[in-house]
Parts: sequence; C-alpha cells; structure tokens
Amino acid sequence: MEENKDQNPELPQEGADDETLSHEDTQKVFDEISDSTIDPRDEEIISLKKQLDEYKDKHLRLYADFDNFKKRNAKERLELILTAGKDVIMELLPIIDDFERALKSAETTKDVEAVKEGMNLIYQKLVRNMEAKGLKAIEAKGKDFNVEQHEAITEIPAPTPDMVGKVIDEVEKGYYLNDKLIRFAKVVVGK
Repeated sequence: MEENKDQNPELPQEGADDETLSHEDTQKVFDEISDSTIDPRDEEIISLKKQLDEYKDKHLRLYADFDNFKKRNAKERLELILTAGKDVIMELLPIIDDFERALKSAETTKDVEAVKEGMNLIYQKLVRNMEAKGLKAIEAKGKDFNVEQHEAITEIPAPTPDMVGKVIDEVEKGYYLNDKLIRFAKVVVGK
C-alpha cells in the first residue's frame, strides 16, 4: 500500500489532514488519466451533457429576449393607446376655436343669417376633417332597409306603395370608419 502512495503523489493520501484538492490539482489529476481509460460511452455522455448545457443556455437567452420583447411591446401598445387620438384632437382644436368665436359673435349680433352661415361653415370644416380621417356617413333616407347598416327605431305606414320596406326618415346617422361600421343608422321604416 505504501508503494501506491509514493507512485502518485497527486492523489489524496489516507490520513492526510482531510485537505480537499484545489481546482488546479483536480485538473492535473484528470489530465494524467489517459484517453484510453475513458470509455467511449462516457465520452458520448460528456459530449451530450455539453450539448444539453449549450441548449439550456440558448433557451434561457431566447426566453429572456422574448420576455423583453413582450414587455417592450406592451409598453409601446400602451403608449399608442394613450396617444392614438392625438392627431384627431389636434385637428379638432381649430374647429373648437371657431365654435367659441361663433358663440361669442352670436351673443352680440342680431343677424341670424350670419350666425347660421357661420355654423354651417364650421360644420362643413368638421365634416371635411373627419372624412380625411376615414369617416363616412351612411346614406339611408329613401334606401332599402338593410339590417347590416340600419337599426329600425319604428315602423310607420308608408306614404306610397313604393316606400314599403324603405327608410322613410333618419333619426340618427350611421357611420363607417375606414370601411368598418362603427355606428348603425337609426331609421324609421315604411310598412
């Protein structure tokens, strides 16, 4: 037994103050073991473990990247929602200003026609701005009743036989926004 201890001084010896090998000492021991003593299956296992560690690392990095992407996307979506109407509101501000001026003018003027003309101009400006943003009114009066565009409030006797099933009056306009229905037209239908 004494001969074995003397042959490999790098190996821990029995009765040696229970010291553990340092990393460098451990590496030296592994280096001294010849490749012929390692079973080829062990090499394959070691190789597969290295691959597994690499895949785990790639997975964790990919997961972290995806998590960061989700957080960034949620933040951008929230910012978009909060500022989505900003451009529309910015274009409505001059119209509000026009309304304020018209109301101030209506207090002092006695010319009703001038007030009507001013209100009509403001209305036209508002309609043009909304159309530029993709808003389109549904033309309903005199058209056939269409459940995909109209909401019947009531039915009344048709004034003429050709008005049966058609829209006689429009209580509230319906609108499309970029070819998507956003509000049904509330109508009166002839029966």
